[in-house]
Amino acid sequence: MATKETNNDSAAQKTRNTKVGVVVSNKMQKTVVVAVENLVKHGMYQKYIKRTNKFLAHNEQMDINVGDRVVIEETRPMSKRKRWNVREVVEKAS
Repeated sequence: MATKETNNDSAAQKTRNTKVGVVVSNKMQKTVVVAVENLVKHGMYQKYIKRTNKFLAHNEQMDINVGDRVVIEETRPMSKRKRWNVREVVEKAS
């Protein structure tokens, strides 16, 4: 029966949504603000526009600084606005 639980857990891990963004604030305890940029095509002019969304992400170790590029993944709601978790640091700020 334990194998079924681990299979369900691994299946849930695969379906979680992930995003790559840059940390813009780390002033909160165990929380960072991550700005994610994406390109959206304008309906009339057919040009691509940069759109930025900010997400609050949980960071247990508190070792991430502003400017770091991180991967965040969806998780259960941890507070009113915090629904993401920092999975890994892709690139440290120089």
